[in-house]
Amino acid sequence: MTGLEALPFLGETGHVISLVGGGGKTTLLYALARWYSAQGQRVLVSTTTHIQHPDANYAPDEAARDALWQAGTYAVAGVPAEGGKLTMPPHLDDWMAEADTVLLEADGAKHHPCKAPAAHEPVLLRSSDIVLAAAGLSAVGKPLQDVCFRLEAACTLLAVPPETPLTPALLAKLLADDAGGRKCVGTRKFYVALNQADDEARRAAGEQTLAILKETYDVTGYLTHFEEGERA
Repeated sequence: MTGLEALPFLGETGHVISLVGGGGKTTLLYALARWYSAQGQRVLVSTTTHIQHPDANYAPDEAARDALWQAGTYAVAGVPAEGGKLTMPPHLDDWMAEADTVLLEADGAKHHPCKAPAAHEPVLLRSSDIVLAAAGLSAVGKPLQDVCFRLEAACTLLAVPPETPLTPALLAKLLADDAGGRKCVGTRKFYVALNQADDEARRAAGEQTLAILKETYDVTGYLTHFEEGERA
């Protein structure tokens, strides 16, 4: 059980889902891509910023994309960029129109379990109707300066110094605040995914965070856990 089965939009089609945050966001992205593909959907994975070039399922053209869809798997679209990454392709809108579900990585975290957005983040397309903010529970209890990308922005948002341990309350604020994970969301549906719920202590911290998210911010969140072979 990964926790994905609890997400309320999994049985639906036609969504453009933007993923923001850190802590296993790319793993979550591809887990969702596999899930939707297994339901027979044509799934397009891409980015509005940058994403790591995948080892498989890259579609450099329409023929490759259609072959992947016909094989029952997802297609990854992007223009090769520096550092082994892909950036947003110019034909993204056209390809999105052909897909049943679109999954977009809409910001970066440089492998940190949590983050605060920069002034230019996230990059949400107008057509995106769901935003899923991710964070890794490995960050809870550790100094903010050790686990958070864009530390200065996070300290300003949370009004704490860099050495402050990240508590469930601080993580909830980082994810749900309009200057945090909920930035630019507007009227889109918004959910939180707390990844790395790998053991009892992390699950307990995750449950605390979910309760605060719901009670303080009226945000619904979910715990997720991926085995080694499921991680991107």
